[in-house]
Amino acid sequence: MDHIDRIITQWNKARPDLDVGPMETIGRLSRLAAQLRKEMDKTWKIYGLNLASFDVLATLRRSGKPEGLSPGELLDLTMVTSGTMTNRIDQLVKAGLVERVPNPEDKRGFLIRLTRAGFSKIENAVSDHVITQHRLMNGISPAQRDNLNSLLRALGETVDVDTK
Repeated sequence: MDHIDRIITQWNKARPDLDVGPMETIGRLSRLAAQLRKEMDKTWKIYGLNLASFDVLATLRRSGKPEGLSPGELLDLTMVTSGTMTNRIDQLVKAGLVERVPNPEDKRGFLIRLTRAGFSKIENAVSDHVITQHRLMNGISPAQRDNLNSLLRALGETVDVDTK
């Protein structure tokens, strides 16, 4: 019996009239997300990164655009507010991991691109990040992982209906 089982048992005794089945699922997802994040944070910290900085660097790296992305493209691909993105970019510029360069398609705008140091850092960090993720998922088979992904995708689609 785990922590969530104990909570559900208590609720079933205290309020047998309630179906707390969704509480069990959401509780497990919440606790698991926090545990996974804690483990991934350890990997990012090795490189002096956190979720925010890793997110921007990884987005720039996976975009396939070595010339960089506009701040708007970064916003679309990371789903954060413009103020948050500006702060993230400023911090990464100060760290020498990204640079602002003129946008050849918009003379008033600029692109954000990885510096050599930023490219090197994200190459190493993402490799270790994937190793960490494999370690974290090692307890379930590839077939179970595929099934879980399908279930989570379906749940995400029903939840996203209310947020669109």
